[in-house]
Amino acid sequence: MSQRSKSCGGMKLLKQRMFLFVGLVILKWVEGMDDANVTDIDMLYVSGRGFYRPLMVGLTLINGAAAKGAVCLDGSLPGYHFHRGYGSGSNSWLIQLEGGGWCGTIKNCLYSKKTRHGSSFFMEKQIPFIGILSNKAEENPDFFNWNRIKIRYCDGASFSGDSQNAGAGLYFRGQRIWQAAMEDLMSKGMRYAKQALLSGCSAGGLATIIHCDEFRELFPRTTRVKCLSDAGLFLDSVDVSGRRSLRNLFGNVVTLQGVRNSLPRSCTSRLNPILCYFPQHLIASVRTPLFLLNAAYDTWQIQASLAPPSADYRWNWYECRKDYARCSGPQIQYLQGFRNQMLKSTRAFSRSYKNGLFINSCFAHCQSERQDTWFARDSPRIGNRGIAESVGNWFFDRVSVQAIGCPYPCDKTCHNLVFK
Repeated sequence: MSQRSKSCGGMKLLKQRMFLFVGLVILKWVEGMDDANVTDIDMLYVSGRGFYRPLMVGLTLINGAAAKGAVCLDGSLPGYHFHRGYGSGSNSWLIQLEGGGWCGTIKNCLYSKKTRHGSSFFMEKQIPFIGILSNKAEENPDFFNWNRIKIRYCDGASFSGDSQNAGAGLYFRGQRIWQAAMEDLMSKGMRYAKQALLSGCSAGGLATIIHCDEFRELFPRTTRVKCLSDAGLFLDSVDVSGRRSLRNLFGNVVTLQGVRNSLPRSCTSRLNPILCYFPQHLIASVRTPLFLLNAAYDTWQIQASLAPPSADYRWNWYECRKDYARCSGPQIQYLQGFRNQMLKSTRAFSRSYKNGLFINSCFAHCQSERQDTWFARDSPRIGNRGIAESVGNWFFDRVSVQAIGCPYPCDKTCHNLVFK
């Protein structure tokens, strides 16, 4: 379980609820599967506002998907949560792709197919719409009255790949799920959109980068279309043992799930498809305006890519993995090297005026999905602007946004995650 390093008051019963969410996000890893859950609660805590009940939105299954072979790992129907826009936002659409790690082995995928990340039978029937999905202007000033959709993640390969393993009863149909969801939403009014934003967090953030140009092609040129990747900038980094743990995981996913054909040919024509699964090799060639929102010390990458237990033979990183305040001087220097690699990977990308960037020096993951980090009284800031304001300024071309925070420990606005 994780919690914000900032303390929050409240009565004992309400404190128990707090540990189910914000600032308080449940994360667990199963051989590379991250499971950041923001759906298991019925009440949220937002700094400065206390507890309140968010908008709960029901699950819609895509009934025509099975005929197209667009099914979850276990063969069940994919789905999404949809809240209609109104007023000035009635012809504006925001699509959020859910994250939830990857599965790159039969064993891993068999586990996943019995969870909400592999089967709609295990998905929550309702989830809270908060952060970038909130329907309240005071929580989500630019997108609160848009058509807002969260597409559930149940393929284990960032909505990419097209294969199956009949013997194991596994369907690897991420690309078909993506296409079926888009076709269904277009039939429900998205084809009339005047403006549209594709977003996603973590594995959904990677999916946003992969499908950004495909999303653009769904609409006429007169439609304003952009993409936002939150915590999706996964780097091909060397771990603390000198190996590449994440490259090994991604290699298994790309091979097992037949991901190659979902990746841009502009990349696969010159690089191994496994390398093309890393956003650092994709972002510069994305034609559609793209915004990268990332923590420079992404907690998922620290725990699963840089210093996973499989690479930390002597458990030297055990305390540092859980709590940044317990990292030694040399460990902080190692993490500064990771931050430098992230900034270097975005250098060419950031030269384009159409693109946006917000890399804060926080120990965090998925900051657009949490109300306390997206838009609240004490949300993280770079300069004098927070995340929601920066994304809105970029989307509506109000101000160019190329924001990079100073290195740790100078940023005092972070909502850093500490793992118990």
